[in-house]
Amino acid sequence: MAVRDVPSLLLLGLLALLHTWGASAKVEVNMVEKVEVYLGETAEINCSFTSDDGISGSGGLLIKWFHETSSGKRQKIYHQESLQNNEEKNTPFTGRIKVNSTSQDVVMIISNVQLSDEGEFICEVRSVTEGSKNGSTKLRVFKKPDQPTIEGVENGISINDPISKIGTCEVKNGYPKPNVTWYRENTPLRNIPDGVQIAQEVTSESSGLFSIKSYLSIKVKKEDKDAHFYCEVQYNIPGAEKMYESQRIQPTVYYPSTAATISVKSPNGHIKEGDTVELHCITDGNSESEEIQIIHKGVKLTDDATAVLERVTRLQDGVYECKIMNMYTFEEISANIDLRVNYLDEAVIEPKGPLEVVQKNELNTSCNALSSLHTETTWLKDGKEVSRGHFLNLANVTYEDAGTYVCVVTVPSVKGMQTNSSLQVHIQGPPQNSIPTENDINYKDEDVELSCYARGYPSPNITWTTSDDKVLGSATYTETNDGAKSVVKVKASDMTIFCKSQNGYGTHSVEYNIKAVINKHTTTPATTTADYTTTTADNTTINVTTNTSTTTNAAISKSTVKPETAKPPEKVKKGNNGVIIAVIIICILLLAILGSVLYFLYKKGKICNRSGKQDFTKEKSGKDKIVVEMKSDKSEEAILLGVNGEKQLPSDQ
Repeated sequence: MAVRDVPSLLLLGLLALLHTWGASAKVEVNMVEKVEVYLGETAEINCSFTSDDGISGSGGLLIKWFHETSSGKRQKIYHQESLQNNEEKNTPFTGRIKVNSTSQDVVMIISNVQLSDEGEFICEVRSVTEGSKNGSTKLRVFKKPDQPTIEGVENGISINDPISKIGTCEVKNGYPKPNVTWYRENTPLRNIPDGVQIAQEVTSESSGLFSIKSYLSIKVKKEDKDAHFYCEVQYNIPGAEKMYESQRIQPTVYYPSTAATISVKSPNGHIKEGDTVELHCITDGNSESEEIQIIHKGVKLTDDATAVLERVTRLQDGVYECKIMNMYTFEEISANIDLRVNYLDEAVIEPKGPLEVVQKNELNTSCNALSSLHTETTWLKDGKEVSRGHFLNLANVTYEDAGTYVCVVTVPSVKGMQTNSSLQVHIQGPPQNSIPTENDINYKDEDVELSCYARGYPSPNITWTTSDDKVLGSATYTETNDGAKSVVKVKASDMTIFCKSQNGYGTHSVEYNIKAVINKHTTTPATTTADYTTTTADNTTINVTTNTSTTTNAAISKSTVKPETAKPPEKVKKGNNGVIIAVIIICILLLAILGSVLYFLYKKGKICNRSGKQDFTKEKSGKDKIVVEMKSDKSEEAILLGVNGEKQLPSDQ
């Protein structure tokens, strides 16, 4: 009986095996290997399958979703059967997942992805008749870290110190854990025994994010004095790897000096007395254990690397020493500089002034200034250059050479280095009065101001006198650089005034001729007077005074002369110009008429009741002038008056 059952059992087992093989061949599940998203974003996980039943088929399918953490813990979070969707309760995904289905795809959508969501998501598809199949996708969550910060040590590090901390690099809130690498310039640093040491602290925040502190310590060398250090942070994001670089730090490295120099920082070029000089002591070391001194002639000027010398003099010439001593090893190095302070003494003129030189003689003088550098000398007078060189030589001097001479001594190689001195020169000789200028015509009794300037040395005395030798005592007197000046005021009248200047070498006099016009203002009939001077053919001067009335007075120095064109006064007051010109024209016309009448009567022989010629050129003895008076009435009598005012009959003439 048992033997009979064996074939039956084998047949049933074969049928079951064939059924299983058929189902496996008909259900297929495909899923991507991984899905990467940023923290807080939405993740979509797709599950694709093939089955004869389909989700809504007659046989029906059962789809289950599981989440498995990195520790291996698996939890069902969702299942779907036919058209029913069921989200598992009390899971980390409750309320955050949604599933969309088609005939061959199921998509799980996870919103607000958390770090705890990272893991493997498993999609299981089961057919009642065809068995089950599953696939999985790994979900990776990323959070970009904050910018790194770097902090260097505040204290300097000596090359004699052991391995010392250089700085700290910190990066916060990254996921997954970022990596930190240290660089010296562009060279990455790795742990080296007794050379480089890198330590790291990793902190997992309550949020699940990572924060890292990295410490760099090195055995510094002298070459590190100019080196810059920084850290680089590498981190991952969906589909890529990124990096940050921190700021650079430069530690202070102490190392002993092996050489030193001392130099003048200011001023540039030549140093002159009065300058402010700044000396600098420079070494190739940088050590807090060194003492620096600047010494001059055995006297310590400063305990610093800089010495300031204000308003230097030539006494501060000499060697300045920069001395450096290592207070640990007591080793000493030094450097020297020879400081030269240039000087320029005051200019000295020989012979000293004031100088007195006789007119037409020679002037010889020299100017020098003691200096440490080459100098040039220029002589100036009234701001203009008159000579170059140390010597001033003037031959055949005149009054024009009198005055103040300035000797300017300069050092061409040093800007602003110069000195000067002045010399007063007097030219001795007789006075020379300036030629007086022509004055405007002044009204009688008005004030007239006369100026007289006399050159000469010694300064001449100036005396004002009138034509009758009366001395005017109201004059002012002022000495000038090359003579004297005097001013006097007089009442205007027809007068002559003399300015006489005198010193030990002689005298000189000039004449001032003053003409005055009588300024009269009358009512009707209006009368206007004018003075003028005319010159005859034999140089006879005729002064004529004419008014607009019928009387004309003329003073004639010789008889029987023909007057030429009259010359009116050259300058008059502005208000009377037109009136004076009119009067002059009338006078000329009247004079012409008078001459014509006299000549006509003379030709006809009717003058003086006689025929023939009458000699008008005969001078009457004892009489200086003849005055002619002509009245314009109808009888037209000509009466000759003597100088003494006596009327003479024609027969007496």
